[in-house]
Amino acid sequence: MKIIKTKFKDLFIIKQKKNNDKRGFLRETYNDKIINKNFCFEYFTFSNKNALRGFHFQIKNPQSKYVNVLKGKILDCVIDLRHNSKTFGKTFKIILSEENSLGLLIPRGFAHAYYSYERENLIYYKLDNYYNPLGERGVIWNDRDLNVKWPNKNPSISKKDKILPTLKFCIENKLTFK
Repeated sequence: MKIIKTKFKDLFIIKQKKNNDKRGFLRETYNDKIINKNFCFEYFTFSNKNALRGFHFQIKNPQSKYVNVLKGKILDCVIDLRHNSKTFGKTFKIILSEENSLGLLIPRGFAHAYYSYERENLIYYKLDNYYNPLGERGVIWNDRDLNVKWPNKNPSISKKDKILPTLKFCIENKLTFK
C-alpha cells in the first residue's frame, strides 16, 4: 500500500496492493501500520448505476472515513468544511474503482458524496466514529457555488438528499467545522 498526498490537509489517496493471477486477485485494502486510524465502525453499500449519494457529514460525532470500491466504479467527491483550512469550501474528486484499486481516506470535517457509474457498485467504509442520526447534516449535490461536474445531470437521488441545503446556508448557520 502507498499513501498519496492531496492538496487538502489530511485527505489521502490510498494506492492498494493488488496481486493478480489466472485464479483472480488478492487486494490489500487496509493495513493499520500504514493507515494509523482507530476505526470502530464499518459498513457496506450497494448502489445502482446513476445513483448519487450525498453530500453527507455529521456535525456531532464527526467521522473520518476510509472509502473503498470492491466492485464497480464511482466518482467520489468531498467538500472541505473545516473553517481553519486553506481549502475550506473547496471540493476534491477522484474515480475509485475495483480496477484502479484506490481508496480515499477522508478526515473529519469533510462532506462526502459519490456517483455510481456501473450497474453494480459495492462500496466499503471504515469509520472512526459511530453514526449519529441527530448530528447528520448535508449539502445539496448540485450546489451551483460548488460547481461540481457530475457525470449525469439527472442522477437517482434519495428524497432526503434532494432537499439538503446549500453550502452557503451551512456556513451562515454555523453547520461547518471550527
